[in-house]
Amino acid sequence: MHIQLKISSFALGFMVIGGISCETKDTRPNIIFILADDLGCPQLGCYGSSYYQTPHIDKLANEGMRFTNAYSAGSVCSPTRASILTGKYPARLHITNPLPTEIKNTFPLSEPDWQKFLPLEEVTFAEILKSEGYHTALFGKWHLSIAKNPPESLPFNPDKQGFDETFVTEKPSGDWIQPWQDAENDAHNVDTITTLALDFIERNKTKPFFLFVSHNTIHNPLMEKKATIAKYERLQGSEKPENHPVLAAMLERLDNSCGMIFDKIRESGLEENTIIVFFSDNGGVNKNDDQIPFRAGKGWLYEGGIRVPLIVKWNGNVKPGGTSPALISSIDLPPTFLEMTRVKDVPENFDGKSFVSVLKNTETETHQNLFWHFPHYHKGSGMVPGGAVRSSNWKLIEWYEKSLLGEGDLAFELYNLENDIGEKVNLADSLPDITRKLSGQLQEWRESAGVQMPVPNPLY
Repeated sequence: MHIQLKISSFALGFMVIGGISCETKDTRPNIIFILADDLGCPQLGCYGSSYYQTPHIDKLANEGMRFTNAYSAGSVCSPTRASILTGKYPARLHITNPLPTEIKNTFPLSEPDWQKFLPLEEVTFAEILKSEGYHTALFGKWHLSIAKNPPESLPFNPDKQGFDETFVTEKPSGDWIQPWQDAENDAHNVDTITTLALDFIERNKTKPFFLFVSHNTIHNPLMEKKATIAKYERLQGSEKPENHPVLAAMLERLDNSCGMIFDKIRESGLEENTIIVFFSDNGGVNKNDDQIPFRAGKGWLYEGGIRVPLIVKWNGNVKPGGTSPALISSIDLPPTFLEMTRVKDVPENFDGKSFVSVLKNTETETHQNLFWHFPHYHKGSGMVPGGAVRSSNWKLIEWYEKSLLGEGDLAFELYNLENDIGEKVNLADSLPDITRKLSGQLQEWRESAGVQMPVPNPLY
């Protein structure tokens, strides 16, 4: 793949006036993007939890803007991460399931043969920023290669997708458990990722950078220091289904990592020119802790699986302590990053839209509709093939088994999220006009995006 190198005079750090070179300061902002794994909104203090302790992330929300209708474009990790890199819906990329996952043809519907890695032909926002003179880095989880670990993963790792510096980590699992990945040390690589991030900031204080801090935590397996777990076991409410002492301990380490990065930015004198964005790749795992007030969790297209935290701090552009109800998706991150960094030649094939205008005016709207497509059977959650659309306060879910196997009258669930955030009252039968309208919009989007649909399985 070839990306044309376009470095502005600002990126080079000089300009020419009358044939004389004069140094000038590059005023384009730095961006630090922190991505948590399997973290739902209900697990953060700034989103309402009184059990989980996240003082540094809460402080970030107080100093920036917190979004209350932010979504991951997928209900599982790889699809969302692909959308974050490309600004495209996972269904358009055909990356609709975690990578790698084997096809199992033992269900009523046969799953499509989806894309098993992020193609190098896909242009990422990192490649664009790099061509504009930004120094780019990704430390942590990638999960977009044909395999998770080397040597098979190497041809499709982040260094091939626009990141100057990379260090790919993996959660402790199977045969890929490193000596330091024990519960009393750094099981999920949070400390390792943080150390790399702090060093990167120190080395790049004088030039614009994009730092992608991509955590494996709080993904399973649940592992953390015994002393920290005991601290949360003693807290009031630890027995409630929405709380989990081990997750709380894991989240404390993640929050401390954020605090160290925030402190480093302030101590380095970069606070006024560094944008910080905090996000999660999907909702929390409902089997670990109930995602109250949302229904279900990771894997599902109910709110618990796709509603995620989004916090943006941008001094001078974002009013501290603000909130926004705008509909935002992970597909919106690339165009937003590019507008923040003043990139002029923005790709026209984004599904996402920049939400910079929302950051400056919370009343601004971005999307009329957001869409989801999951043509698989998800073992971890029990999710079955389905699609969804959110339009204003309405949310429609279509279950593909029913719509493809002759039970179309039972295929839809319709919810009014304004007064039913827990998706408890299905209005599909009582409001047939809205159901018909939204199902038509979902079908039109599937056709325009060229999605892969499951089909009836003759062997079932």
